[in-house]
Amino acid sequence: MPKRFRLTRRFAAAMTEDGYRRLRKFAAEAGLDEGEALSFLFENFDSVTNHENLTARLRLFNAELEARKR
Repeated sequence: MPKRFRLTRRFAAAMTEDGYRRLRKFAAEAGLDEGEALSFLFENFDSVTNHENLTARLRLFNAELEARKR
């Protein structure tokens, strides 16, 4: 039986409800827990994102961030 990888780093992360719901949905679809799903996404960040879409989405997110904090 293959040895399961160890999660060696833990950090407190604040997420929006929408972001957390999407993370949980992705993790469930992939058969992972939330920590494993985050590890997968960040380990494979360049291959799972489209640079042009990421840049545009990040610009929109940053533009709305202050209003969303209130």
